[in-house]
Amino acid sequence: MNRDNDAADQNVACLVQQWAAVQPAAPAACDGTSSVLTYAQLWERAGEVADQLAGGGVAAGEYVAVRGPRSLDLLVAVLGIVRAGAAYVPLDAHAPAERIGAILDETAARAVVDVHNGALTVEWTRQAGHLGEAGASRTRSADDPIYVAYTSGSTGRPKGVVIPHRAVRRLVLDQPYCPLAPGDRVANSSNPAFDATTFEIWSTWCAGATVVVVPALTDLGIESWVEETRRLQITTMFLTTSLFHAVARERPDAFRSVRDLLVGGEQMEIGAARAVLASDPPKRLINAYGPTETTTFASFFTCTPATLNGLDQVPVGFALENTDLSIMDEDGHGVSDGEVGELWIGGPGVATGYLGQDDLTAQRFVSDPRTGRTMYRTGDLARRRSDGAVELLGRRDRQVKMRGYRIELEEIERAATGTGLAAAAFVERVGEGPSAMLVGFVLPPANASVDLPGLTEALSRRLPDYMVPARWVELTHLPVGPTGKVDRDYLRALLDADARELEPTPEVDDPVLQQVRAIWREVLGRPGVSPGDNFIDLGGNSILAVQVMSRLQQQLSVEVEAADVLLADSMADLARSLRSGARTPLTSHLDLQRESS
Repeated sequence: MNRDNDAADQNVACLVQQWAAVQPAAPAACDGTSSVLTYAQLWERAGEVADQLAGGGVAAGEYVAVRGPRSLDLLVAVLGIVRAGAAYVPLDAHAPAERIGAILDETAARAVVDVHNGALTVEWTRQAGHLGEAGASRTRSADDPIYVAYTSGSTGRPKGVVIPHRAVRRLVLDQPYCPLAPGDRVANSSNPAFDATTFEIWSTWCAGATVVVVPALTDLGIESWVEETRRLQITTMFLTTSLFHAVARERPDAFRSVRDLLVGGEQMEIGAARAVLASDPPKRLINAYGPTETTTFASFFTCTPATLNGLDQVPVGFALENTDLSIMDEDGHGVSDGEVGELWIGGPGVATGYLGQDDLTAQRFVSDPRTGRTMYRTGDLARRRSDGAVELLGRRDRQVKMRGYRIELEEIERAATGTGLAAAAFVERVGEGPSAMLVGFVLPPANASVDLPGLTEALSRRLPDYMVPARWVELTHLPVGPTGKVDRDYLRALLDADARELEPTPEVDDPVLQQVRAIWREVLGRPGVSPGDNFIDLGGNSILAVQVMSRLQQQLSVEVEAADVLLADSMADLARSLRSGARTPLTSHLDLQRESS
């Protein structure tokens, strides 16, 4: 493939155009139905979108938002925006209107490309400028933006990470960590606003392979999802760490038909990795790491029984090609192998900064004192092992990751007090993996109590649902430690005491309820659950509901869906629905289980 370095050829769309010329009839994208787009069709349809945008005055380097579910039309829209020389801004369908409005204002998006009901429409949000012609040649340099990904911000303001074309080219070209070729079929299952989509789409198209739009695991349940991925002949896929953990616990052999499985977003549990490797595994299991600011992935570690032998955690591993992983002390000097420092990442994959936040950009995107090149300070504490692999040891700040999303806890705290419903708020993440949840501790306003349902509703209008705490604890006073700061150990101790007080007496007269309760306790990681508890209020989510569904099907031989778990008013309500929907009496089934044991 020709990879000229002229500015006009730095637009990533040029790499797709070359495949459209080399193999016009090859499949570029398909979905679970019979719908297929060849490279020629993809390029032509994207060109129509690009022409419409350029004709409306979208200039090179401007921002165009794109909104809609994962679909072939969304793929066309993304490529069309890039062909127009603009940068796309994916909008999270689950984000509240206030957050979407703030993003549109900050980016000054000229237009929003809406994908719905099998159609593409362009909504103009800014007055048109000069008219132009579409085409990848409108890109001025490799530093022109290709997309903006929004992440949580500690100031209460989301951060728009500006990713340039050079950064995506670094991710997709000549990378041996996950080589792709024509004929490969790569799953597109990530939220369009999640930066893993960058790998799923651009790595695939820039290799002449096929993007396969697949249903979300949380929509299908584990068993149906496994069947669907095998039916669609997926060769390569990315899963968030939480989803990987959920599948590893229920169906560790689920990935046997996959060649390359990449997992990332949080710390991979070594037990989950070993379970998958011991159960008819994929040909390659890769722990992938990279903040949004370094364009999806910056490092990788190939998991095998040999590479994991003797380890107690899975490393994030080794740098991608053209990527620098440096571990630095407080003064910005490199530390020796084995010493702990902050992980800095350099190379062409580093973003140009945060949109409209120059001060924050200057804090996080710094000059390497050794070379003068720009590096991104991740805030992750790390150390390099003797074999050169990097392992993470936690966060320098209070940023956390849950289910693949990066969350600034301070943003939630500021939003909570900003509602006027709480005098002070403190948010902590409790639990690990799929059972992790956010817990909010709130101090009521003077001479009042906290309206907890109202606070949840108010935050839901300001923040994405994954940032709204699943549980609240009302404080009677402000707990202050010896340093004068809030005593967060005291807050966490409140949770432990609350769990002990909630420990119920077993329901000896209802074996079905006992079984459901045991499964909830195990999946949620909470000892204190009672028949009147609501799954979501206890920190349940769609990933955990899939695990509960799978175990109920196995242990009770009933037909149940994840939605049944999520929508049940209480544990007792779920148990009643299981009895009424069972094809055979559940008590008889439980009796047989006891006899067989």
